[in-house]
Amino acid sequence: MLTIRLQGTGKRNNRTFRIVLAEKSAPVKGKVQEILGHYLPTRTPKTFECDMERVSFWIGRGAQVSNTLARLFKRQGAKDMERFITTYTKKKSKGEEEAVPAPAAAPATAETGEKPAA
Repeated sequence: MLTIRLQGTGKRNNRTFRIVLAEKSAPVKGKVQEILGHYLPTRTPKTFECDMERVSFWIGRGAQVSNTLARLFKRQGAKDMERFITTYTKKKSKGEEEAVPAPAAAPATAETGEKPAA
């Protein structure tokens, strides 16, 4: 399966990214099929350039978009990127978990005078 994702380049504290089309199982720094653009988040102002015609072409052919890149495309005004954005829910710790209420014991009835079994 093909995926459109970011490929990190640049120095450690000055990261730049290529927007690439690659096989999902290929290494991030491995062989790519096509370079679609670039993203420079450390520059002022941030630079995001991408060939949206090619992106639309590959999405039409069944390529998936990474979560981060889908958010960047949505921020740039691309439509129909919500289907690629996955939201993660935070796991609750043991203290935050809601206690499951135990089934309530049947109260003693005045008519029978029986005490509920514990």
